[in-house]
Amino acid sequence: MSTRWGQGLAVGAGLAGAAGVALAAVAAHKLQLPALASAASMLQIHAVGTLAVAAVALSVERPAAWLVAGSVMLFGAVLFAATLSLPAFGVFVLPGRVAPVGGSLAILGWVLVSVAAVLSFRRTL
Repeated sequence: MSTRWGQGLAVGAGLAGAAGVALAAVAAHKLQLPALASAASMLQIHAVGTLAVAAVALSVERPAAWLVAGSVMLFGAVLFAATLSLPAFGVFVLPGRVAPVGGSLAILGWVLVSVAAVLSFRRTL
C-alpha cells in the first residue's frame, strides 16, 4: 500500500508542478495578477518538495510519516493555490479564509518532514 501511496504522491506532485508552470505562464502573458503568480510559485515549490518526500518514502523501511508529510504538504499547496487562482478564471470561488488554511497545511507538511526525518534517524541509531 505504501508503494502505491508514494507513487500517487509523485503523480500528484507532477500534476501540481505542471499546473504551477501553466499558472506562471498565464500570470506572465495573459492575466497579470499577483495572486496567480503566488499560486504558481506555491505549486512549483511544493511540487518539488513533495516529489523529494515521495522519493525518500519509497526508499525507507517505514515510509508512513514521510507519506503523511508529503500528502499534507501537497494538499495544503493545492488548496492555497486553488483559493487564489480559481476566482481569476471565474470557475469556482472558495471562501477567502480557505487560503490561510491551505498555507498552514503546507507549513505543517514541512514540519512533518522534519518529524519524519527525526523518526527515521532515530530508528537507524
